[in-house]
Amino acid sequence: MSIKEKIFISTAIPYVNAKPHIGHAFEMAQTDVLARFLRMAGYDVFFLTGSDENSLKNVLSAKKEGISTKELVDRNAKDFKDLAAALGASNNDFIRTTEARHIKGAKKLWQACKKEDIYQKEYEGLYCVGCEDFYKEKDLTPDGLCPEHRTKPQVVKEKNYFFKLSNYQKQLHDLVARDEIKIIPETRKHEVLKFIEAGLEDFSVSRSVERAENWGISVPGDDSQIMYVWFDALSNYITALGYADDDVKFKEYWQQGYSVHDIGKGILRFHAIYWPAMLLSAGVKPPSEVFVHGYLTVDGQKMSKSLGNVVDPVAMIEKYGVDALRYFLMSGITPFEDGDFSETKLKDSYAELANDLGNLVMRIAKIAQKDGITSVRIPPHQKHVDFKNTIFQKFEKDHRIDEIIREVWFLFVKTANMHIEQTEPWKKEKEEKEKIIAEVAYTLVYAAGFLSPFIPETSKKIFEMLGVKAPETFANLEKIEEISFDFDKIKPLFPRLEK
Repeated sequence: MSIKEKIFISTAIPYVNAKPHIGHAFEMAQTDVLARFLRMAGYDVFFLTGSDENSLKNVLSAKKEGISTKELVDRNAKDFKDLAAALGASNNDFIRTTEARHIKGAKKLWQACKKEDIYQKEYEGLYCVGCEDFYKEKDLTPDGLCPEHRTKPQVVKEKNYFFKLSNYQKQLHDLVARDEIKIIPETRKHEVLKFIEAGLEDFSVSRSVERAENWGISVPGDDSQIMYVWFDALSNYITALGYADDDVKFKEYWQQGYSVHDIGKGILRFHAIYWPAMLLSAGVKPPSEVFVHGYLTVDGQKMSKSLGNVVDPVAMIEKYGVDALRYFLMSGITPFEDGDFSETKLKDSYAELANDLGNLVMRIAKIAQKDGITSVRIPPHQKHVDFKNTIFQKFEKDHRIDEIIREVWFLFVKTANMHIEQTEPWKKEKEEKEKIIAEVAYTLVYAAGFLSPFIPETSKKIFEMLGVKAPETFANLEKIEEISFDFDKIKPLFPRLEK
């Protein structure tokens, strides 16, 4: 990445056949941290999220509820949009695949693909509605189930349009191998290369109107066929940027910029193989990076309606606060592996925030207020300045945001608390006390700055308490030379939870 580049970053767009769960909150929060971190590092970032509304899953869910598909997607898309707001996500846009701008753009992408890359043929295969994808028998579990959803695929036979993925095997392999399409972590890169090396087969890019139950985007020039949901859905990343009208945002953030998709491991193949191939065929730049995370279990079990363990993230936010949830999801779960959510762990995370960060702010403010110290000049410390460079190198290498937040926590929050314990400022004369307060205040400034991508609401409150304007970039932290306590705004950051 170059500091001058514009960066596009996106979540995957979830099916809206059901309400959002804690797994959706994890991806949303993670992508928001990436976007905020990059902005703080000085980049111009466009952050997109949205909803996938043209899936057969949505049609079937609406039928089950006895409502129209439009009614279901309108209601559930709002829930996903509301989740982004509840999480404090800084997304620039929310794209719905039923919007006119998306439909126009998806059709344009289809028509832009090379004529020889899209053709019709009769096909019979095993189709998983959950994945919206065909499987071969060898790819199923020993008992014939979809490996992702553990359901029995349907046997589907019809005449569809196909995309000649085999035309792009060597080109895709080279792009991934050379990191021109960078896949993080490295294990997922090897997974993609292995899949490509096994031989790419052409895939269906449409389904009959009858099987789609007349829901979705019709194939340009053939109203008897509906675009395969993945061909339609994947195009959201550029339709939101104005691809249909060749908008300047599309040129700057996609064609000339650096693009990042933050996705779950189950849809890696679609984003690292199908999507780039479609773009190459259409003469559009492929994505720059695919960042792949694992799944969340709940109390050690897979989330399931039948088990009754599907966690509502909005309910957790209402109970513990948005930053407590964000902090737990980002610090307690490794980005690349499956992680486990439990309310007990969330409570422990809340206690850590209250005991370490909350108490630090209150202690130093009370010491200052007791002696009438309203402002102090803060001394720069080279280790804080050096940390800025070190932490960004780590971020750029593999986005281990769990390690980053832990390093910030130890270097600034834990260290500041230890400094107070060791120096015992309450026992010092005013001049010495001011010096200790200044040192801790400086550390707090950096703590609030580096924690702002993770717990933005809390960081903003800390800056307000210190009488400092929240900096727009990490570099601006070095320019803060004085803090002025606003004692009226100093309140517990993480109040005691009601039992």
